[in-house]
Amino acid sequence: MTETRVDFAILGATPQARLIAGLLAGMQGKSVVFVGESQSGFRLPRALDLSIAPLTRPESWALLQSGRAEVQKLITRIAGRKSWTRLDPMLFADSGEGQQALAHIRHMASGFGLAAERPRPDAMARGREGVLFRDAILIDRATAEPALDRWMALQGVQLGGPQSDVIIRDDGSGVIRTDQAAISARQCVLADDAAILSHLPAERWPNLLVQGYGTTILTEPTGRIAAPVMQEIDSGLTLWQRPEGGVVAFGPGRMDRVLEAVSALLGGERTVHRAGQSQYGIVTTRDGAPAVGRIDGSGCDILAGFGAVGIFLAPAIARWLAGIAAPQEDRWLSARLVNRPASSSAVAEYFPAMEALS
Repeated sequence: MTETRVDFAILGATPQARLIAGLLAGMQGKSVVFVGESQSGFRLPRALDLSIAPLTRPESWALLQSGRAEVQKLITRIAGRKSWTRLDPMLFADSGEGQQALAHIRHMASGFGLAAERPRPDAMARGREGVLFRDAILIDRATAEPALDRWMALQGVQLGGPQSDVIIRDDGSGVIRTDQAAISARQCVLADDAAILSHLPAERWPNLLVQGYGTTILTEPTGRIAAPVMQEIDSGLTLWQRPEGGVVAFGPGRMDRVLEAVSALLGGERTVHRAGQSQYGIVTTRDGAPAVGRIDGSGCDILAGFGAVGIFLAPAIARWLAGIAAPQEDRWLSARLVNRPASSSAVAEYFPAMEALS
Protein backbone atom coordinates (compact mmCIF):
# COMPACT_ATOMS: atom_id res chain seq x y z
CA MET A 1 0.00 0.00 0.00
CA THR A 2 1.39 3.39 -1.00
CA GLU A 3 1.41 6.29 1.47
CA THR A 4 1.24 10.00 0.66
CA ARG A 5 1.12 13.17 2.76
CA VAL A 6 -1.22 16.12 2.25
CA ASP A 7 -1.86 19.45 3.93
CA PHE A 8 -5.63 19.08 4.40
CA ALA A 9 -8.24 16.34 4.62
CA ILE A 10 -11.70 17.81 3.96
CA LEU A 11 -14.44 15.55 5.33
CA GLY A 12 -17.94 16.41 4.15
CA ALA A 13 -20.41 15.93 1.34
CA THR A 14 -21.92 19.36 0.65
CA PRO A 15 -21.12 21.66 -2.26
CA GLN A 16 -19.56 23.99 0.33
CA ALA A 17 -17.12 21.26 1.39
CA ARG A 18 -16.31 20.40 -2.24
CA LEU A 19 -15.68 24.02 -3.16
CA ILE A 20 -13.39 24.55 -0.16
CA ALA A 21 -11.36 21.46 -1.07
CA GLY A 22 -10.96 22.52 -4.70
CA LEU A 23 -10.05 26.11 -3.81
CA LEU A 24 -7.46 25.02 -1.25
CA ALA A 25 -5.82 22.88 -3.93
CA GLY A 26 -6.27 25.00 -7.04
CA MET A 27 -6.06 28.55 -5.72
CA GLN A 28 -4.06 28.21 -2.49
CA GLY A 29 -1.59 25.57 -3.68
CA LYS A 30 -2.32 23.12 -0.88
CA SER A 31 -2.32 19.33 -1.16
CA VAL A 32 -5.80 18.05 -0.32
CA VAL A 33 -7.76 14.85 0.05
CA PHE A 34 -11.56 14.99 0.00
CA VAL A 35 -13.65 12.34 1.76
CA GLY A 36 -17.38 12.47 1.07
CA GLU A 37 -20.23 11.11 -0.98
CA SER A 38 -22.83 12.63 -3.24
CA GLN A 39 -25.98 13.84 -1.51
CA SER A 40 -28.11 14.98 -4.41
CA GLY A 41 -28.76 11.79 -6.32
CA PHE A 42 -30.05 9.25 -3.82
CA ARG A 43 -31.85 10.91 -0.92
CA LEU A 44 -34.30 13.63 -0.03
CA PRO A 45 -32.78 17.13 0.26
CA ARG A 46 -31.71 18.24 3.71
CA ALA A 47 -30.65 21.76 2.79
CA LEU A 48 -30.51 24.30 -0.01
CA ASP A 49 -27.63 26.42 -1.28
CA LEU A 50 -29.33 29.82 -1.39
CA SER A 51 -27.87 33.32 -1.37
CA ILE A 52 -30.16 34.72 1.36
CA ALA A 53 -30.65 33.87 5.03
CA PRO A 54 -32.13 35.44 8.18
CA LEU A 55 -28.94 37.40 8.91
CA THR A 56 -29.16 40.32 11.31
CA ARG A 57 -25.55 41.59 11.29
CA PRO A 58 -24.23 44.01 8.65
CA GLU A 59 -20.79 42.37 8.51
CA SER A 60 -22.48 39.07 7.58
CA TRP A 61 -24.44 40.66 4.73
CA ALA A 62 -21.28 42.38 3.49
CA LEU A 63 -19.31 39.12 3.40
CA LEU A 64 -22.24 37.25 1.84
CA GLN A 65 -22.66 39.80 -0.96
CA SER A 66 -18.97 39.65 -1.78
CA GLY A 67 -19.00 35.85 -1.74
CA ARG A 68 -22.15 35.61 -3.83
CA ALA A 69 -20.54 37.37 -6.80
CA GLU A 70 -17.37 35.27 -6.51
CA VAL A 71 -19.16 31.94 -6.20
CA GLN A 72 -21.67 32.68 -8.96
CA LYS A 73 -18.76 33.14 -11.38
CA LEU A 74 -16.96 30.06 -10.04
CA ILE A 75 -19.96 27.75 -10.24
CA THR A 76 -20.82 28.96 -13.74
CA ARG A 77 -17.28 28.18 -14.86
CA ILE A 78 -17.22 24.80 -13.12
CA ALA A 79 -20.73 23.48 -13.77
CA GLY A 80 -22.27 25.74 -16.42
CA ARG A 81 -25.09 28.26 -16.41
CA LYS A 82 -27.72 25.59 -15.74
CA SER A 83 -26.18 24.82 -12.35
CA TRP A 84 -27.94 27.80 -10.73
CA THR A 85 -31.13 29.74 -11.11
CA ARG A 86 -32.59 33.04 -9.98
CA LEU A 87 -35.71 33.03 -7.84
CA ASP A 88 -37.61 35.16 -5.32
CA PRO A 89 -37.54 33.38 -1.90
CA MET A 90 -39.40 34.55 1.19
CA LEU A 91 -38.63 34.66 4.90
CA PHE A 92 -41.70 34.82 7.15
CA ALA A 93 -42.71 34.81 10.82
CA ASP A 94 -45.85 34.66 12.97
CA SER A 95 -44.38 35.65 16.34
CA GLY A 96 -43.89 39.25 17.39
CA GLU A 97 -40.20 38.65 18.03
CA GLY A 98 -39.79 37.02 14.64
CA GLN A 99 -41.55 39.86 12.88
CA GLN A 100 -39.28 42.40 14.58
CA ALA A 101 -36.28 40.39 13.38
CA LEU A 102 -37.74 40.30 9.86
CA ALA A 103 -38.05 44.09 9.76
CA HIS A 104 -34.39 44.37 10.77
CA ILE A 105 -33.34 41.76 8.21
CA ARG A 106 -35.21 43.60 5.43
CA HIS A 107 -33.46 46.87 6.24
CA MET A 108 -30.08 45.13 6.45
CA ALA A 109 -30.54 43.42 3.08
CA SER A 110 -31.78 46.61 1.41
CA GLY A 111 -28.77 48.48 2.74
CA PHE A 112 -26.50 46.05 0.88
CA GLY A 113 -28.26 46.45 -2.45
CA LEU A 114 -30.75 43.57 -2.31
CA ALA A 115 -34.35 44.07 -3.39
CA ALA A 116 -36.17 43.06 -0.21
CA GLU A 117 -39.84 43.95 0.03
CA ARG A 118 -43.06 43.02 1.74
CA PRO A 119 -45.15 40.45 -0.19
CA ARG A 120 -48.67 41.15 -1.38
CA PRO A 121 -51.15 41.13 1.52
CA ASP A 122 -53.17 38.33 -0.08
CA ALA A 123 -50.05 36.11 -0.17
CA MET A 124 -49.83 35.85 3.62
CA ALA A 125 -52.07 34.40 6.31
CA ARG A 126 -53.60 36.82 8.78
CA GLY A 127 -51.10 38.00 11.38
CA ARG A 128 -48.12 36.72 9.39
CA GLU A 129 -45.31 38.96 8.12
CA GLY A 130 -42.88 38.19 5.34
CA VAL A 131 -39.97 39.56 3.35
CA LEU A 132 -39.63 38.72 -0.34
CA PHE A 133 -36.12 38.80 -1.82
CA ARG A 134 -35.76 39.42 -5.54
CA ASP A 135 -33.22 37.60 -7.72
CA ALA A 136 -31.61 35.35 -5.14
CA ILE A 137 -29.30 32.58 -6.41
CA LEU A 138 -30.18 28.90 -5.85
CA ILE A 139 -27.53 26.29 -6.69
CA ASP A 140 -28.83 23.13 -8.35
CA ARG A 141 -27.00 20.43 -6.41
CA ALA A 142 -27.88 17.66 -8.87
CA THR A 143 -25.99 19.55 -11.58
CA ALA A 144 -23.28 21.14 -9.44
CA GLU A 145 -22.09 18.15 -7.38
CA PRO A 146 -20.79 15.90 -10.20
CA ALA A 147 -19.22 18.93 -11.88
CA LEU A 148 -17.53 19.91 -8.61
CA ASP A 149 -16.15 16.36 -8.28
CA ARG A 150 -14.61 16.57 -11.77
CA TRP A 151 -13.27 20.03 -11.02
CA MET A 152 -11.72 18.93 -7.71
CA ALA A 153 -9.83 16.18 -9.53
CA LEU A 154 -8.56 18.72 -12.06
CA GLN A 155 -7.32 20.89 -9.18
CA GLY A 156 -5.27 17.96 -7.89
CA VAL A 157 -7.57 16.95 -5.01
CA GLN A 158 -7.32 13.28 -4.12
CA LEU A 159 -10.80 11.76 -3.80
CA GLY A 160 -10.92 9.37 -0.87
CA GLY A 161 -14.49 8.14 -1.26
CA PRO A 162 -17.17 7.62 1.41
CA GLN A 163 -15.92 4.14 2.35
CA SER A 164 -12.47 5.33 3.36
CA ASP A 165 -11.25 4.48 6.85
CA VAL A 166 -10.62 7.76 8.68
CA ILE A 167 -8.55 8.20 11.83
CA ILE A 168 -8.32 11.68 13.35
CA ARG A 169 -5.70 12.34 16.02
CA ASP A 170 -6.06 14.72 18.97
CA ASP A 171 -3.76 17.28 17.32
CA GLY A 172 -6.03 17.50 14.26
CA SER A 173 -3.89 15.43 11.91
CA GLY A 174 -5.24 12.21 10.48
CA VAL A 175 -4.93 9.20 8.23
CA ILE A 176 -7.32 8.25 5.43
CA ARG A 177 -6.99 4.66 4.27
CA THR A 178 -8.44 3.30 1.04
CA ASP A 179 -7.92 -0.05 -0.67
CA GLN A 180 -5.04 1.42 -2.66
CA ALA A 181 -3.36 3.95 -0.40
CA ALA A 182 -2.90 5.51 3.02
CA ILE A 183 -3.01 9.32 3.02
CA SER A 184 -1.58 11.20 5.98
CA ALA A 185 -3.12 14.67 6.47
CA ARG A 186 -1.51 17.46 8.47
CA GLN A 187 -4.93 18.96 9.30
CA CYS A 188 -8.45 17.51 9.13
CA VAL A 189 -11.52 19.67 8.53
CA LEU A 190 -14.99 18.43 9.54
CA ALA A 191 -16.91 20.39 6.95
CA ASP A 192 -20.56 19.45 7.52
CA ASP A 193 -22.97 18.00 10.07
CA ALA A 194 -22.51 14.37 9.07
CA ALA A 195 -18.73 14.61 9.32
CA ILE A 196 -18.93 16.26 12.75
CA LEU A 197 -21.37 13.66 14.06
CA SER A 198 -19.24 10.80 12.70
CA HIS A 199 -15.76 11.95 13.68
CA LEU A 200 -15.94 14.35 16.65
CA PRO A 201 -15.58 12.34 19.89
CA ALA A 202 -18.01 13.08 22.70
CA GLU A 203 -15.19 14.16 25.02
CA ARG A 204 -14.14 16.82 22.47
CA TRP A 205 -17.65 18.17 21.85
CA PRO A 206 -17.66 21.96 22.53
CA ASN A 207 -20.42 23.61 24.53
CA LEU A 208 -21.32 25.87 21.59
CA LEU A 209 -22.47 22.97 19.39
CA VAL A 210 -25.84 21.27 19.81
CA GLN A 211 -26.68 17.85 18.40
CA GLY A 212 -30.30 17.43 17.36
CA TYR A 213 -32.65 15.98 14.77
CA GLY A 214 -33.66 17.19 11.36
CA THR A 215 -36.50 15.96 9.16
CA THR A 216 -37.32 16.17 5.47
CA ILE A 217 -40.82 15.56 4.12
CA LEU A 218 -41.75 15.39 0.45
CA THR A 219 -45.43 15.97 -0.25
CA GLU A 220 -47.45 14.77 -3.16
CA PRO A 221 -48.58 17.54 -5.55
CA THR A 222 -50.49 20.22 -3.68
CA GLY A 223 -51.41 23.86 -4.22
CA ARG A 224 -48.75 26.45 -5.01
CA ILE A 225 -47.09 28.17 -2.08
CA ALA A 226 -46.57 31.94 -1.93
CA ALA A 227 -42.91 31.80 -3.08
CA PRO A 228 -40.71 29.10 -4.66
CA VAL A 229 -38.71 28.87 -1.40
CA MET A 230 -40.12 29.95 1.97
CA GLN A 231 -38.41 29.81 5.37
CA GLU A 232 -40.22 30.26 8.68
CA ILE A 233 -37.54 31.90 10.80
CA ASP A 234 -39.27 31.08 14.12
CA SER A 235 -38.98 27.33 13.51
CA GLY A 236 -36.26 27.02 10.86
CA LEU A 237 -38.67 25.14 8.59
CA THR A 238 -38.03 25.59 4.84
CA LEU A 239 -40.58 24.89 2.10
CA TRP A 240 -39.31 24.34 -1.45
CA GLN A 241 -41.82 24.10 -4.29
CA ARG A 242 -40.94 21.39 -6.79
CA PRO A 243 -41.75 21.60 -10.53
CA GLU A 244 -44.12 18.62 -10.36
CA GLY A 245 -46.26 20.43 -7.76
CA GLY A 246 -45.08 18.80 -4.55
CA VAL A 247 -43.22 20.55 -1.74
CA VAL A 248 -39.97 19.54 -0.05
CA ALA A 249 -40.13 20.65 3.59
CA PHE A 250 -37.14 20.34 5.91
CA GLY A 251 -36.10 21.76 9.23
CA PRO A 252 -34.98 21.00 12.78
CA GLY A 253 -36.96 18.55 14.87
CA ARG A 254 -38.20 14.98 14.89
CA MET A 255 -40.61 13.65 12.30
CA ASP A 256 -43.79 14.24 14.29
CA ARG A 257 -42.95 17.86 15.06
CA VAL A 258 -41.98 18.75 11.49
CA LEU A 259 -44.99 16.93 10.04
CA GLU A 260 -47.29 18.90 12.35
CA ALA A 261 -45.70 22.17 11.24
CA VAL A 262 -45.88 21.25 7.54
CA SER A 263 -49.52 20.25 7.87
CA ALA A 264 -50.33 23.55 9.58
CA LEU A 265 -48.62 25.58 6.84
CA LEU A 266 -49.84 23.60 3.83
CA GLY A 267 -53.09 22.21 5.19
CA GLY A 268 -56.18 24.30 5.71
CA GLU A 269 -58.60 23.17 3.07
CA ARG A 270 -55.94 21.05 1.40
CA THR A 271 -54.94 17.56 2.51
CA VAL A 272 -51.20 17.02 2.73
CA HIS A 273 -50.10 13.56 1.57
CA ARG A 274 -46.51 12.42 2.07
CA ALA A 275 -44.56 10.99 -0.84
CA GLY A 276 -41.37 10.52 1.19
CA GLN A 277 -39.79 11.32 4.54
CA SER A 278 -36.45 11.12 6.32
CA GLN A 279 -35.06 11.86 9.79
CA TYR A 280 -31.36 12.44 10.46
CA GLY A 281 -28.88 14.05 12.85
CA ILE A 282 -27.98 17.73 12.58
CA VAL A 283 -25.60 20.12 14.32
CA THR A 284 -26.47 23.70 15.27
CA THR A 285 -24.95 26.38 17.48
CA ARG A 286 -26.43 27.81 20.65
CA ASP A 287 -26.31 31.39 19.37
CA GLY A 288 -27.39 30.77 15.76
CA ALA A 289 -24.11 31.98 14.24
CA PRO A 290 -21.65 29.77 12.33
CA ALA A 291 -18.77 28.07 14.13
CA VAL A 292 -15.27 27.62 12.71
CA GLY A 293 -11.79 26.68 13.84
CA ARG A 294 -10.22 24.29 16.31
CA ILE A 295 -11.67 23.34 19.67
CA ASP A 296 -9.56 24.96 22.41
CA GLY A 297 -7.04 25.88 19.74
CA SER A 298 -6.16 22.27 18.90
CA GLY A 299 -7.63 19.29 17.08
CA CYS A 300 -9.48 19.22 13.79
CA ASP A 301 -11.13 22.28 12.28
CA ILE A 302 -14.91 22.55 12.58
CA LEU A 303 -17.30 24.15 10.07
CA ALA A 304 -20.85 24.24 11.43
CA GLY A 305 -24.03 26.27 11.34
CA PHE A 306 -23.56 28.05 8.00
CA GLY A 307 -26.99 27.13 6.70
CA ALA A 308 -28.07 27.84 3.14
CA VAL A 309 -25.44 30.53 2.50
CA GLY A 310 -22.43 28.34 3.36
CA ILE A 311 -21.36 27.75 -0.24
CA PHE A 312 -21.20 31.51 -0.86
CA LEU A 313 -18.72 31.86 2.02
CA ALA A 314 -16.55 28.95 0.84
CA PRO A 315 -13.86 31.11 -0.86
CA ALA A 316 -13.40 33.18 2.31
CA ILE A 317 -13.20 30.00 4.42
CA ALA A 318 -10.62 28.43 2.07
CA ARG A 319 -8.43 31.54 2.27
CA TRP A 320 -8.81 31.60 6.06
CA LEU A 321 -7.80 27.95 6.40
CA ALA A 322 -4.79 28.64 4.17
CA GLY A 323 -3.80 31.65 6.31
CA ILE A 324 -4.27 34.29 3.60
CA ALA A 325 -7.76 35.65 4.29
CA ALA A 326 -8.49 39.28 3.54
CA PRO A 327 -8.74 41.48 6.67
CA GLN A 328 -12.57 41.60 6.62
CA GLU A 329 -12.75 37.82 6.11
CA ASP A 330 -10.33 37.19 8.96
CA ARG A 331 -12.26 39.49 11.31
CA TRP A 332 -15.58 37.82 10.50
CA LEU A 333 -14.35 34.24 10.84
CA SER A 334 -12.11 34.88 13.85
CA ALA A 335 -15.12 36.31 15.71
CA ARG A 336 -16.98 33.03 15.13
CA LEU A 337 -14.54 30.51 16.55
CA VAL A 338 -16.05 27.27 17.83
CA ASN A 339 -14.62 27.84 21.32
CA ARG A 340 -16.46 31.17 21.87
CA PRO A 341 -18.87 31.46 24.83
CA ALA A 342 -22.48 31.03 23.74
CA SER A 343 -23.96 32.80 26.76
CA SER A 344 -22.33 36.14 25.97
CA SER A 345 -22.08 35.82 22.20
CA ALA A 346 -21.21 38.98 20.28
CA VAL A 347 -22.16 37.39 16.94
CA ALA A 348 -25.55 35.76 17.71
CA GLU A 349 -28.13 35.57 14.91
CA TYR A 350 -31.90 35.03 15.05
CA PHE A 351 -32.49 31.27 15.28
CA PRO A 352 -35.12 28.70 16.29
CA ALA A 353 -35.49 27.82 19.95
CA MET A 354 -33.38 24.89 21.14
CA GLU A 355 -36.46 22.78 21.90
CA ALA A 356 -37.16 22.73 18.17
CA LEU A 357 -34.22 20.33 17.76
CA SER A 358 -35.59 17.63 20.04
